[in-house]
Amino acid sequence: MPETLPARLSSSLPSLFSRTPFRALQQEMDDLFNRVSREWGGTLPSFDFRPAMDLSETDSALELKVDVPGLKPEDVSIEVSGNTVRIKGERKEEKEQKGKTFHRVERSTGSFAQMLTLPCAIKESEVQAEFHDGVLVVTLPKTEAAKTHTVKIKANGAEASKK
Repeated sequence: MPETLPARLSSSLPSLFSRTPFRALQQEMDDLFNRVSREWGGTLPSFDFRPAMDLSETDSALELKVDVPGLKPEDVSIEVSGNTVRIKGERKEEKEQKGKTFHRVERSTGSFAQMLTLPCAIKESEVQAEFHDGVLVVTLPKTEAAKTHTVKIKANGAEASKK
């Protein structure tokens, strides 16, 4: 006579094997959020979106690019202080529209605030910002002290001469 599995284990095996791995992961995440929701008194904490950023450097300036598709210049603010930049903004949720049924909603909404410490000092009064196709480009000119300087090398205590 074949050995039987405990009732608890045998009832869970078919459901595990009949689901795809992604569906199983989704179910696990749903269960986790349900547990968190109960512990937070029936409401989940809000998860704000966080736009992607790139920071690059040239000899004379730093350039910060922030992906903010769908936002307008008035939806974003930039604060510069010393070697710190703070970018804040908000992507508002679209209002319900009559006669329109949403079958899928994935675009993140909410506010964001990101603070970035810069690798060098900048000229705060000369910072410029522009929108280009959903990308905020912030140009942060370096101070003279932060710029790269070329040093002449002396040979045997005297400046090297070119021949």
